[in-house]
Amino acid sequence: MMGGIGSDPVPPLAGCGVLVVEDGYLIASEVKRWLRSAGAEVIGPVPRADLARDLIAEQQLDAAVLDVNLGDGDTAYPVATKPNVLGAPFLFATGDVRVSGASAGSRRRILEKPFVAAELVRVLPELVAAR
Repeated sequence: MMGGIGSDPVPPLAGCGVLVVEDGYLIASEVKRWLRSAGAEVIGPVPRADLARDLIAEQQLDAAVLDVNLGDGDTAYPVATKPNVLGAPFLFATGDVRVSGASAGSRRRILEKPFVAAELVRVLPELVAAR
């Protein structure tokens, strides 16, 4: 017999608070939708580093998805160095191939844009589980 109580798999990010910093409205909307479908409680998305820093002070983070290059010359690097984020795994989402700082086994990775839901929903839970 298939189905029944308790047989539904637990979403890979169930109950995880995930900060999204992304200045592209369409990308932010898609990432938010993908994360919610994976069970995450999405914090944001926000388009600027200063807004992200305000949220970090108020929220418990389990992970973060950070667009490296934000509008008007802003970057997500200051967000990644905040204490509340440093304790949580994060990934940089970027189209800039010059971005470095991700290594296998670390608590940070890089996803090159454009990426698809399957990549995000595979990589982020791996980072959270390794924490």
